[in-house]
Amino acid sequence: MVLEEQRFLHEDLERLEQGISDRIATEPRQARERLNRDHQVASFLDRIHNQSKRLLEIYGDADGERGKEIQSISTGEPLEEFYKQLAEIKSFHQKYPNEPVENLERAYKMRVPGEGEVVTSEIDNMFTGEEEYGRYFDLTIIHELYLNLPGIKRLTYLQFLDAFDIFTPPQCNIKRPDKMTDQYFSYVGQLAEYLQNFMRRTRPLENLDKLFKSFDEDFEKAWSENDVPGWKLEAGPADGPVAGAIWCADCEKEFKNENVYSGHLSGKKHIKAAELRKAREAESAAEANRPSNRGSSTRRLKERAIAERETRVRRLAAAMSQERSDTKVNVERRQGMTDRERQLELDARFAETSASAPKHGDSESESDDDEKIYNPLKLPLAWDGKPIPFWLYKLHGLGVEFACEICGNFVYRGRRAFDKHFNEARHIYGLKCLGITNTTLFREITGIEDAVKLWDKIQSDKKKAKTDDGGIVQMEDAEGNVMPEKVYLDLQKQGLL
Repeated sequence: MVLEEQRFLHEDLERLEQGISDRIATEPRQARERLNRDHQVASFLDRIHNQSKRLLEIYGDADGERGKEIQSISTGEPLEEFYKQLAEIKSFHQKYPNEPVENLERAYKMRVPGEGEVVTSEIDNMFTGEEEYGRYFDLTIIHELYLNLPGIKRLTYLQFLDAFDIFTPPQCNIKRPDKMTDQYFSYVGQLAEYLQNFMRRTRPLENLDKLFKSFDEDFEKAWSENDVPGWKLEAGPADGPVAGAIWCADCEKEFKNENVYSGHLSGKKHIKAAELRKAREAESAAEANRPSNRGSSTRRLKERAIAERETRVRRLAAAMSQERSDTKVNVERRQGMTDRERQLELDARFAETSASAPKHGDSESESDDDEKIYNPLKLPLAWDGKPIPFWLYKLHGLGVEFACEICGNFVYRGRRAFDKHFNEARHIYGLKCLGITNTTLFREITGIEDAVKLWDKIQSDKKKAKTDDGGIVQMEDAEGNVMPEKVYLDLQKQGLL
């Protein structure tokens, strides 16, 4: 039966390749469908890898079963071998009469759901509602862990999205001794694990194992060279001392003034921090001198584990900067919405997901041709080609139109676009055509006549100022003091000259 398994594996590989080809040839209409397709292709590639590995083992024939079966077929009685295998098949089906037969033709074919049928996809249970199928981060639980850390500065969720990958002062207010707690170790570990898992879920076709291996290699090199930010052995600030600053190694703090530093040395906080530092150094020295642990310190090993997780968080956050930026925009947008607007948005997204599924008996070309955008209010279109929500239309005042005569009677929709256009090339070019060079003084002016009048007044005021400055008569007294004629005459009348 080894040859039958070999034949089955070859057929399976061909069906898998055809299934991947069919999915790549079909361009999804939504990001959700594209991500679902990528996960299907990734699962097919994994199965190809496993089946190919098994096929190579069969061709290798380490146990000699394949050679024996070929020899028995080629040199023995063919009918005898046939009836022998037939008997084995009958015996198997007598033991397992309800065993289903795998149909490779249907196993990897793209299914079209029937009328009213709901088809589950690969990613339905893979993301939370906040993540929206990999578009945004969901760091609410990690944010709660951060807020429970001792001695940290409390940040809102929006602020946390900006600062979760910053671990060095002055942006990070967590001192190095506070990072040695098990609570911080668990926090940074869960943060790194979430980001790594999120990247695996959103990028199934990329070679992420190679990327993560490069992260580890870069960290090993930086650690061996004592170049990991925030975890250097020398005394001083993590990112290098500021020129002219004084560093307090006990408190891990900079002082730009020597007098302030001198006064700080006699404070209770500094004395306590110095005692704690001496105790830590003594403990580390004693542990390093033990025969069982000589040459390596447990504390340094824990520092290395924490530093490795922080470095991984930094690298992952940099690799997913677009998702991070989109998350901040989405959080700001949702904070400005009411509960009713959020519910309407969820209902609209659910309806859009249901409508995107292809109907039974409809071809893809027909569904594309028959799809029409329902836009009775003539709302502006968003980035996805669909009308923006009406509440957003009202929020930005897009129903109010502003016409600018200087721009050739161009109409701007909404106050924001109208205010923005004064610094755009169209408006500046219109002013220059009128002979106006100083455009900063003509904000909120849209009429050609008003702009010309204001420019003429500005020019006449400048000429008048020059005339007044040049028409002042200067007088000189007996001591050589120069003054205006009016002041000279007033002083002369008072007898002071």
